[in-house]
Amino acid sequence: MRKINNSISFVLDGKVVKIDFISSNSLNPTTTVLNYLRSLSNHKGVKEGCAEGDCGACTVVLGEGRGGKITYKAVDSCLIFLPMVQGKQLITVENIGCIDDLHPVQQAMVDTDGSQCGYCTPGFIMALFELYKNHNNPSREVIDDALTGNLCRCTGYRSIVKAASISCAKNEKDSITRTEKNTLKLLKGIKKESIHIKIKTQEYFLPTTLEEAISLRAKHGKALLVGGATDLALRVTKNNELLSKIIDLGNIDALKSIRRTKSQLIIGSGASLEAIKMETQNLFPALYKMLAVFGSKQIRHLATLGGNLGSASPIGDMPPILIAYNASVILAGPKGKRNVAINDFVTGYRSTVLLENEIIKEVVIPISNRGALISSYKISKRKDLDISTVSAGYRLELNSNQTIYTAKLVYGGMAAMPKRARKTEAFLKGKPWNREVIEQAMGVMESDFVPISDARSGAAARMIMAKNLLLKFWTENRN
Repeated sequence: MRKINNSISFVLDGKVVKIDFISSNSLNPTTTVLNYLRSLSNHKGVKEGCAEGDCGACTVVLGEGRGGKITYKAVDSCLIFLPMVQGKQLITVENIGCIDDLHPVQQAMVDTDGSQCGYCTPGFIMALFELYKNHNNPSREVIDDALTGNLCRCTGYRSIVKAASISCAKNEKDSITRTEKNTLKLLKGIKKESIHIKIKTQEYFLPTTLEEAISLRAKHGKALLVGGATDLALRVTKNNELLSKIIDLGNIDALKSIRRTKSQLIIGSGASLEAIKMETQNLFPALYKMLAVFGSKQIRHLATLGGNLGSASPIGDMPPILIAYNASVILAGPKGKRNVAINDFVTGYRSTVLLENEIIKEVVIPISNRGALISSYKISKRKDLDISTVSAGYRLELNSNQTIYTAKLVYGGMAAMPKRARKTEAFLKGKPWNREVIEQAMGVMESDFVPISDARSGAAARMIMAKNLLLKFWTENRN
């Protein structure tokens, strides 16, 4: 019988904090870190603005001990369930400075008048703190990326960007650096073990090995699988749902690996989208382009590739471009592994070929593309931190005479699932790669899709977007 371990441990305020969910009257496994911190008398700096990862007012930083040092990642605490901080350091705005000893990013915000109402300021400070720890003299592009997940309605970003530029150019040691050795000792003292929390209304599993995860999945096929919880957490924060049984895959190091062979890039399903973004800029530029406008850095630190694919969202940003790259997904279960093309993985609205006793293990992307033209596009109401209205992943190969050998046109937001424009692809095959043919293909596309109208767009507008993206693809790749 599986051992019940109803407690978690993490580092906060320079000491190990242990939470026992049996003895606690107010906390449960799906209590968010935001709500936990707000319940403490000395951590009121963290704020709730949107409860869905859009505003950044709840930003905290997680520290993880790796290779004898601590890595720092800014995350939205409204999207993190308490067991997800097991074995980590939780850093809030109260931890990095005080009124008599401000952190450099705090001092820079004061000096540049970077705050007015102050509601969003703690979240900005924590985003800047992560920037401070990971970048020396960052470029404007890097600063903008770090601040994408934080919303300011009154101050404006000019002074905040200036504060980032000033504070992150000195490369000085801060209070967190001075206590890092002690923090590492505390983190090493927390045993790396599987967690199984069981209370009256909920059961939460946090395995540490792939084998254990597969075993749990076989026994609890109806349990919800958690990758980074950036989607699932909204069922708690926005819908007040009680999630009765969860298997959290976030503590399995084997699922976080990203490795390259001569012919493939193999990405663990638990690898964060930010880690994948860092690995793909030169190797798969179209995938990098899509990841660069996926959520914010706080979101990408949490979100996983397995979670994005497993949610089977019709507007998921990853499937169209992964299909264009001829990627496949490795599914693991009690009987072994099987390889499924991502093109065949999603079967309908929020449904996949994944069996109740399987988990997504890896995603495999072939490296050789033989000169294929591959591009990705995303149309949304704003450039950053927004859901797609229409997205696309294109792959086109030309014969030596500039006729189209094969075309793969994949769209998100045009159907109940990511879908290829099969009739348009067939029309293009063998045709010259010129504008006249593309304009004819745009007409054919109307027989491929019957889009819907919703809060993001009307059906007619979606069709226009899909057609125009194909024209844009030709414009950017014509001879």
